[in-house]
Amino acid sequence: MTISCLIVLFAVSACSKKNNDNAPQALKVVVSTFAGNINPGKADGTGTTASFNRPSGMITDAAGNIYVADAGNNLIRKITPAGVVTTFAGSGAQGDTDGIGTAASFNNPQDITLDGNGNLYVAESTGKVIRKITSAGAVTTLAGGGANGVDGAGTAAGFSAPTGIAVDGSGNLFVADVYKIRKITPAGVVTTFAGSGVSGSANGTGTAASFSQVTGIVIGLSGNFYVTDLGNNMIRKITSDGVVSTLAGNGIKGSADGAGNTATFNAPVSITADNQGNIYVGDSAHFIRAVDTFGQVTTVAGTGFSGLADGEGSKASFSVPYGLSVGIGKVYVADTFNNMIRVLTTQ
Repeated sequence: MTISCLIVLFAVSACSKKNNDNAPQALKVVVSTFAGNINPGKADGTGTTASFNRPSGMITDAAGNIYVADAGNNLIRKITPAGVVTTFAGSGAQGDTDGIGTAASFNNPQDITLDGNGNLYVAESTGKVIRKITSAGAVTTLAGGGANGVDGAGTAAGFSAPTGIAVDGSGNLFVADVYKIRKITPAGVVTTFAGSGVSGSANGTGTAASFSQVTGIVIGLSGNFYVTDLGNNMIRKITSDGVVSTLAGNGIKGSADGAGNTATFNAPVSITADNQGNIYVGDSAHFIRAVDTFGQVTTVAGTGFSGLADGEGSKASFSVPYGLSVGIGKVYVADTFNNMIRVLTTQ
């Protein structure tokens, strides 16, 4: 009999047997607090001396620095691998002012991504725009500001409530925008890549498919897109040609592990991917779930109850993990309502 092993976190390449019963045994996942403390704030500092206010989407660069969309503070924060937190961009005032570093302002930044040239891109849910930040901290508005849902170039285009953003190797951006996935070229031209614009769960190609409140988006190892379809309690897959299918989840709200449509989710909100083809999902029921390339779902951390406890995966607790990012041998979690950045490692 062939034993299939879910690669649960950090590229576990082989299964070991427990008691010779052919049961796969995964590495132990441990959750710890990396930065921030439970009290909301915007203090820079190291580790728990720093503070955040509803941290949301995150991205990790090649050097191991993490950039965080600090939604409640309207800031973009930077965390070094040593846990030193600084403010990279934003004044803290709610607004849409372009400028350098803290001279710029944001309006509810929800997610952030990084291109191959070191530029950051931010999806602002309330501001309904996509902002670009150079490595020097220069903030400009790339797209958005027009009527809701309208395709077009630059500020003539409009978004409804962009909450997730990802970038491909050619510099095209893909944005989770309520019932649609939007595409933005490097020149700022916005089109609808997938989704009818009406709530639904239909699979299909491009606008023939439908979603129900997409929140997060990531590009996986093979170039496919993976989307958290919060309203449908599903993880959807989109090929580079815009073909939409359901990878995992059956639409029923729950937390059952299993393969494909035997698994259930409870309003999945965030998503990231590793270089082995696995994706990780932040579930609103306070879990971190792992999904392999075949759609096999496993819970790797969380109790299912809102809380704040470090420790072994199933004993650790979160309060809505609204952002995820993969580092080297780690998965970072924006523990939004605990105002912290947590980290998952293995032992």
